[in-house]
Amino acid sequence: MMLRATARLQLHAGFTLRDACEQVPYYARLGVSHFYASPISRARPGSTHGYDVIDHSVVSPELGGMAALTALVERLRAHGMGLVLDIVPNHMATHAGNAWWWDVLQHGAASAYAAWLDIDWRPPDPDLAGKVMAPFLADPYGQTLAGGAIQLVFDDAAGSFQIEACGARYPLAPGSLPADGREAREVLALYDSSQSEGRRRLHELLERQHYRLAWWRCAADAINWRRFFEVSELIGVRVEQQAVFDAVHELPLRLFAEGLVDGLRVDHVDGLAEPLAYCRQLYRELRQRVAQRPGALSGDAPWLVVEKILANGETLGERWEVDGTSGYDFMDQAAAVLHDPAGEAALSAHWEALAQDARPVRELVHEARALMLRRHFGAERKGLLRALSRLARASAYTRDWTPEAIARVLDELLIVFPVYRSYAQPFGRDEVDAACFAKVMDQVRSRLGRDSRREQALLDLLDLWLGGGPAASAEDGDAVVPGLQAEAIRRFQQLTPPLAAKSLEDTVFYRYGRLLSRNEVGSDPAVLAISSEAFHQRNLWRASCAPRSLLATATHDHKRGEDLRARLAVLSEMPQAWAQASQRWLQWPDSGAPPAGAAQAGERYMLFQTLVGAWPLELAVDDGAGLQRYAERVVQWQTKALREAKISSGWFEPDLEYEQDSAQFVYDLMPGGRGHGLLRDIEQFARGIAPAGAVNSLAQTLLRVCSPGVPDLYQGTEFWDFSLVDPDNRRAVDYATRQAALDALDALDAQAGMPALVGSWKDGRLKQAVLARSLALRRDLPNVFAFGDYFCLPVLGAHSGHVLAFLRTWQDRHVFVLVPRLCSKAVGDGNGLPMIDPGFWGDTGVVLPRRYIGASLYDVLGGSRRQCAADGVLRLADVFADLPLALLLAD
Repeated sequence: MMLRATARLQLHAGFTLRDACEQVPYYARLGVSHFYASPISRARPGSTHGYDVIDHSVVSPELGGMAALTALVERLRAHGMGLVLDIVPNHMATHAGNAWWWDVLQHGAASAYAAWLDIDWRPPDPDLAGKVMAPFLADPYGQTLAGGAIQLVFDDAAGSFQIEACGARYPLAPGSLPADGREAREVLALYDSSQSEGRRRLHELLERQHYRLAWWRCAADAINWRRFFEVSELIGVRVEQQAVFDAVHELPLRLFAEGLVDGLRVDHVDGLAEPLAYCRQLYRELRQRVAQRPGALSGDAPWLVVEKILANGETLGERWEVDGTSGYDFMDQAAAVLHDPAGEAALSAHWEALAQDARPVRELVHEARALMLRRHFGAERKGLLRALSRLARASAYTRDWTPEAIARVLDELLIVFPVYRSYAQPFGRDEVDAACFAKVMDQVRSRLGRDSRREQALLDLLDLWLGGGPAASAEDGDAVVPGLQAEAIRRFQQLTPPLAAKSLEDTVFYRYGRLLSRNEVGSDPAVLAISSEAFHQRNLWRASCAPRSLLATATHDHKRGEDLRARLAVLSEMPQAWAQASQRWLQWPDSGAPPAGAAQAGERYMLFQTLVGAWPLELAVDDGAGLQRYAERVVQWQTKALREAKISSGWFEPDLEYEQDSAQFVYDLMPGGRGHGLLRDIEQFARGIAPAGAVNSLAQTLLRVCSPGVPDLYQGTEFWDFSLVDPDNRRAVDYATRQAALDALDALDAQAGMPALVGSWKDGRLKQAVLARSLALRRDLPNVFAFGDYFCLPVLGAHSGHVLAFLRTWQDRHVFVLVPRLCSKAVGDGNGLPMIDPGFWGDTGVVLPRRYIGASLYDVLGGSRRQCAADGVLRLADVFADLPLALLLAD
């Protein structure tokens, strides 16, 4: 079954597999070939996303279990569709329902799962030797114990005594509680923490356990197991071990073999110890099961993509045995090509003036990394430093390098490391990693200074060790335990991904506000725009090297909705007007206290961008109820933004008074509030750029469907998507309205066609229609898009830089794709519609191959025909007469 297009669905108790089953006919008619489901294995009760897995072996009962999955797949197959699963091999939830975790807490290092979870059983802290830190207490341990939040309880269902601490349950080690034949109530009375003697006994009982309950703030400095990022509710899994791999993948591999699943998306692949080896093994396991698949499915090649953040200029090379990424790279490229590089200087100057900070983004990232190392990843840094120090002591030639010296150089290396991770093995680096490290070493040497010969020598040593080079002295032949170097490499490579993500995506994205549309997962905010040529080059690479990679423009993890970003991109074309408007708002009288300093000015400026970008198209400025709902969404975003920035507030120590004041500023914008006049001005500005933003959105939609790769539709975004960061981007989808709109599309085509939707563009049906008609073409001509060549087409004329034009071709079928870019000044023409003034194009035209001179091309979107002139040029004034983009099919 060919993978043509996916629809990402977020499953949870409120939208189960059975609910997804109800939407199969709609998505089939929309042109989607596969559902792409969030994780379906059993997760923590009440999970809204499924990434907090507690049992990899079963389909979550909250989602409907195996019966609901089977019913969903049966309906998908009946509509010629399939299913792709998101899997989570990197981590599991630290929850009592996780049998592996429970057994480890109960039996410690003797547990059958002690080596399955990524735990350091011999940490430097002697009090943690053979124990697992459990940093889940709301307050310090002694205070929690004295306050009665830790209790011995008897679980009637399990028939055993357990510890209850801050609402969570923990087991007791066998033999650690001498009951001496007493009844349960008598035992509980002996350990009553409200009594001093009972509290003493309870403390002694806890000291005999294989875990140590601790204040949650201890995790950053002392945790002795690998977390997912800095989330102590998720523990790393050692999937590099064969037994663990088998246990984690038994369900998805079985579902693939049985023909219930057609492909897999691997979550956070860079968190694994050996991502490349893991992908090779998983792909091999999938291939081995192809022949077991029923009927015609036995001829399908497996499909495997990975969630991978690529740095600017980084690609997945041949070393990755996967079909591609989950699409963040395309999301970045499709957005960047719709931003105007000419606006960069003015936007940068405006931001630097109001934030009083002219440092480049790179320095902000370095600052954030230093903060994260010091405050959030202290334990992981210590573990890496300890591994390197042991490696140094293993040789007579390196034993004089002290941990303090190693730490100074290591920190510089971690701070400037430019990509999420390297993939060195004990036998060395490949060319890609070698080239990356060469650049990194130059940067670190510059930071260390020319007079630091000692540190420079140590840096060379770290380069050798972390690159898998020989760690022993060539002069004396001292053998170094290979495990020491392998551990150092593993710890380094598993620290850099969360350090990169938390520093950039969850810190700098909320500190640096030049233009928020470029502060997105997979993007570098330092890169405002890319050229048409650069976009074409990325598509050419993808056509050649990753034709089955996902193409996303919205995800469950995005910071801002795809149409919000498309609207804010317009500001890059009008930086002076935007600077004047935002400066006016910052100084608006009677709207509350003006920004008290540079930090608050930056926060307020980012708030204004959010209000403009996320403004609902049909929200009236006097709609009290609608504005209240909008304000609540914005305040939710603002609170998260303040805490992620870690300047005026933070997750560890939130400044609730400051957050309340910030929220009040938003609520004062409501009707009757002192700032409502300011909101009116903001709303007028937002409405002014909304049509140009919609043109960008439609262009982005067509690029996603027609570029090399597999287009992915995030749930609900076939209508306009002005969502904010989660949980806002995971709100329930109004499928009834979308189904009704799609039902009406066929009748519309029989009458006035898609151009008739332009007048009512604000309701979202125009975007849905573009998506449906372009996906229908992919369905009708699957080989053109799956295997076809990609050619960028030359454009002539005064505005040649304002269009992206390319050809997809396979054998005798040819599809021309034309989308505008950077046309905001010509959009609207005073009528408020997302249309480009035909006079803007003048003599601009696309040069078609000679065989199409004089040919008639069918416009799949507009339903009309376009004639190629005798000179072989297709005039854009004609092509974009009815719609602001075109998808042309050659007969």
